[in-house]
Amino acid sequence: MNARLRPYLLVVLLPLVAALLLWAFVWPAARIAPHELPLGLVGPDPAVVRVEQQLAAQAGPHGFDVHRYADAAAARTAIEHRAVYGALVLPGSGAAPAGPELMTASAASPVVATLLTQLAGQVPGTTVTDVVPLPSGDPHGSAFVSGVLPTVILGLAMGVLTFLLGRGRGQRLLMLVLASITVAAAVVTLTQGWLGVLGGAALANVGVVALTLLAVSSAVCGFATLLGYKGIGLAALLLMLLGNAWSGAGSAPELLPGAAFWIGRLLPAGAGASALRDTAFFDGHAIGFPLTVLGVWTVLGLGLVAFAGRRAGQGQGHGQAHGHGEAVAPIATSETAGHAAAAVGEVDATSPANAELSGTAVTRRATLPAT
Repeated sequence: MNARLRPYLLVVLLPLVAALLLWAFVWPAARIAPHELPLGLVGPDPAVVRVEQQLAAQAGPHGFDVHRYADAAAARTAIEHRAVYGALVLPGSGAAPAGPELMTASAASPVVATLLTQLAGQVPGTTVTDVVPLPSGDPHGSAFVSGVLPTVILGLAMGVLTFLLGRGRGQRLLMLVLASITVAAAVVTLTQGWLGVLGGAALANVGVVALTLLAVSSAVCGFATLLGYKGIGLAALLLMLLGNAWSGAGSAPELLPGAAFWIGRLLPAGAGASALRDTAFFDGHAIGFPLTVLGVWTVLGLGLVAFAGRRAGQGQGHGQAHGHGEAVAPIATSETAGHAAAAVGEVDATSPANAELSGTAVTRRATLPAT
């Protein structure tokens, strides 16, 4: 491309990049609404049907995914196992003799807990119980959400540094694993041991954070090994920008619109945030899917580092072999020159200079390896 046109191309591309970034971040925030949000209901069938109709009228036919439970204890267990975000216990049949009760879990999503509380406020006399509350060190959940982007940035930086500083695929693989473990230990020590943002078993939290970091860093290093510096840009766009914007950590995946719901859950940022909530507040319940996502990204990234690095090494080996083959050319040229010199010596053997040249050529030809 003409060098004079490149600045104008930049002027055209920058607004497109800005529009993409704004779309990725602003679109989900502007369209937050329940989409198949799991909610439990307990009570007599007529009352439950009436509540279902009211929910469909307010949030649409696909706003809530209603689960019916026999009693309040079963609904509480479902909340603690992350099967639902909350449950409304209606009067009647001994379910809630004192009146309607809303059970929520702010640890699962403060935004969803607030949404359900507002809906329950339309029913007079409803009491609200936070079954799984957030820790006192982070009562609003803002610190937990603020830690998602730095974690992804750390993984991105680890992947780039490993690609630049690692020598060979073996060293790169070792660097990725060791760095993920040590950085995760530092992160959990800060957030759980000092700030009190996380609960649960510290070792389990370290494992989730380490796997999240490894998934991001190995994917970045793998893309870079395969595509060069273009791979770093692709990984940053996919894992950091889209991954953070569509992670659902600040609200809930079921509140994101359209494809952002599934794409966010299938990226390391969203899967890591969900898995960390599971270990920190819910004893590891419902952790299977996010761990599977993180495992797939980790295997993909480490596989790219290993096999793309192996292919690059083989390419260098072939290049060196071709280089040795080209080194034969000067010897062949010298041999040809020797034959020519010998021919000259046969024509004019009486000349001392020609005789010396002929002797030199014979000596050089005698030292050449047999082919």
